[in-house]
Amino acid sequence: MNKPVFKGVLLDLDGTLIDAFAPIIHAMRETLQYFELPTMSDGAIRRHTGRGDCSMTALFGDKKEQASQYFIQVHDQTYLNDIQIMQGAEALMQGLQDQYIPMAVVTSKGQYRAEAQLEKLGWLSYFSCVIGKLDSRKSKPSPEPLLLACEQMGLNIQDVIMVGDGEADMKAASRAGCVGIGLTHSFSEEELIQAGANHCFASLDEVLLWMQGEDI
Repeated sequence: MNKPVFKGVLLDLDGTLIDAFAPIIHAMRETLQYFELPTMSDGAIRRHTGRGDCSMTALFGDKKEQASQYFIQVHDQTYLNDIQIMQGAEALMQGLQDQYIPMAVVTSKGQYRAEAQLEKLGWLSYFSCVIGKLDSRKSKPSPEPLLLACEQMGLNIQDVIMVGDGEADMKAASRAGCVGIGLTHSFSEEELIQAGANHCFASLDEVLLWMQGEDI
């Protein structure tokens, strides 16, 4: 396999670099209960998160803003307590850094929450920028955060790769015009390709091998 040509890498956070779903799952269950909606399994909540902002609208309708505020209130009580590193994350980041390939985090998590989790892990220095959710900023599946990351990195969107585990990641990559690499953690290969993924892998270890031109 020929080594893929790219000048930068955009990385999703939850489900891609870290597993910080424990506080997300807890907060979502509390929010569903508060709004008197049926509970969801762990897997369903992970998939809900991977669909991006539109999933909150589908769940809560015109009460989306109230539900989002309640969710954040519960989530913020524990979001720094249980952060697990995804397999292959540190090897991927170190490998890209060794090759002087710039990286950015593009996440639908709140900006300061994403930065706080990355700081706790000692990872902030890996990234040229962190693009998280702000009231003034659209979230994935909009291409806006990907384009903003490229602007801050000084790169053209066609020259970067977006790596993520959610449908929203792949839709955003497709709409922005960059290569989308899907991780089959919560969504199937078929679902991610339908959302716009160009390639799918089971782990970041496989993504790194692909980036190095190895046959997977």
